[in-house]
Amino acid sequence: MKVFEDWNQKLKSDFNATSRVDVFTVKEAGELLGLTKDQMKVFVDKNNLTKVPIMRNVHRYLLLKSEIDQIVENGVV
Repeated sequence: MKVFEDWNQKLKSDFNATSRVDVFTVKEAGELLGLTKDQMKVFVDKNNLTKVPIMRNVHRYLLLKSEIDQIVENGVV
């Protein structure tokens, strides 16, 4: 029986396997900052964070781990 894997997590693992840049999903980044997914999307737009686009999908993107780590370290939120 095939185990269910969240589409965003699969995309993240595929991206990390083929890139030297580590990324977070919007939900993961939001959890680190204590924000909901919707609040995180607003935060990303407001602070001009880098969105790593996902091909064939305009509304989905990944976030750079380095940017999120810097925000957590500086306590911006």
